[in-house]
Amino acid sequence: MHAWVELLRLPALFTVPGDALAGAAAAGARPTPRTLVAIASSLCLYEAGMALNDWADRAEDAVDRPHRPLPSGRIRPAAALAAAGGLTAAGLALASTAGRRPLAVAGALAATVWSYDLVLKRTPAGPVAMAAARSLDLLLGGVAANGDIRRALPSALALGTHTLAVTTVSRHETQGGSPWAPLSGLATTAALAWSITHDDPTRDRQPGGDRQPGRDRKPGREWHAGQDRHAGGDRKPGADRQPGRDRRPGRDWQSGGDWQPGRAVASAANLVSLRGALAAVYAATAARPLFHAALNPSPQLTQRAVGGGIRAMIPLQAALAARSGAPVTALLTAALAPAARRFGRKVSMT
Repeated sequence: MHAWVELLRLPALFTVPGDALAGAAAAGARPTPRTLVAIASSLCLYEAGMALNDWADRAEDAVDRPHRPLPSGRIRPAAALAAAGGLTAAGLALASTAGRRPLAVAGALAATVWSYDLVLKRTPAGPVAMAAARSLDLLLGGVAANGDIRRALPSALALGTHTLAVTTVSRHETQGGSPWAPLSGLATTAALAWSITHDDPTRDRQPGGDRQPGRDRKPGREWHAGQDRHAGGDRKPGADRQPGRDRRPGRDWQSGGDWQPGRAVASAANLVSLRGALAAVYAATAARPLFHAALNPSPQLTQRAVGGGIRAMIPLQAALAARSGAPVTALLTAALAPAARRFGRKVSMT
């Protein structure tokens, strides 16, 4: 059993649910039972990639990491390959229950995983393929929740960029290498943390999900007396607004038709604080081991940098959810980090 835990790198599983949760938030949708299906599908496809990775690397691991389950003889290669195939089939079957669009994204994800492990890993396209796999996993959560996949693309790109940097570092984890890969990872971490905390009003939304249908204000138009009129039309002196129709600065629309004073300002401030804190946790989790690997790119420190980069995906996913206006989803995702760190001390994620 311990050999299979080591082969499948079970502590890394804690980094998977946040993909679907962040994808649903970025797509402007709330998590639904279909989101749970997307998470289950992602977990199966992720573990399929882990088993297939060790099967494809069994000859190399026999030289560089003979303690791994396959070269040490604790698991037969045929069993690992069968597990990869079975987990892939299970992941696609789960995605099919959520609809055709989730199945299409899951199919692309599975194809990317198998292509990476069998063909692309040792080519320059390897890190790009791994980044594409993580991005597709986030988009799977968006389509499963029936969200707007176009709105989820920036978050998918951010997660893919981080994965690209971590995968580039991992190419040197068995024999060490130059400090340039960890230095580029540091630069990527800083850029992503800045982009998350940077105020972008076109991306921020009020917490609690989408507005009620028919309640959105259109660009360049003003709400008055139950009708839209072109912005710039001055109101006549003394004209009274109808009760409950005012949209004044610092007020927030609540279901039921009343504006609650100060809710919009307070909610926006809380979201900014939350995403800033999560971005700081992300930067600290990834940057410290990368800095040590840059100073001394030995195999041991490089492996620690890769492990830190994998764990940093959880606060990154949470920060992306907070940036999308989903604080509850962000906090639920962030709650996975302690478990990943705890179990990561017992079983290596790399």
